[in-house]
Amino acid sequence: MLPLLGLIAGIVLGLLLKIPVPSTIVKYLGISVLAALDSSIGGLRASLEHKFNDKLFITGFFGNTLMAAFIVFMGDRLGIDLYLAAVVAFGVRLFQNLALVRRFYFQQRRWE
Repeated sequence: MLPLLGLIAGIVLGLLLKIPVPSTIVKYLGISVLAALDSSIGGLRASLEHKFNDKLFITGFFGNTLMAAFIVFMGDRLGIDLYLAAVVAFGVRLFQNLALVRRFYFQQRRWE
């Protein structure tokens, strides 16, 4: 539950502070946010399944975010839109984890 609260607090702070983002890092920030969301929803899923490991979550969170930023950097250096591969990969995982969380809640409430 703590990762979800942190995510909500971060979104609220981001909306209230309105910090300008330089156009040179917009791609990096976007893919990093996607990777962080993927890790957060994955952490929520693991928590619901009683398999949450804080060390695994922290290393995955920062590792995924840094790897995503590195992929964008390499794509920029090579002159190709390599970030699209990360968008697809993290997007698929994010929606899979969301589906599993939704299914878990439906099963708990016997709505299925």
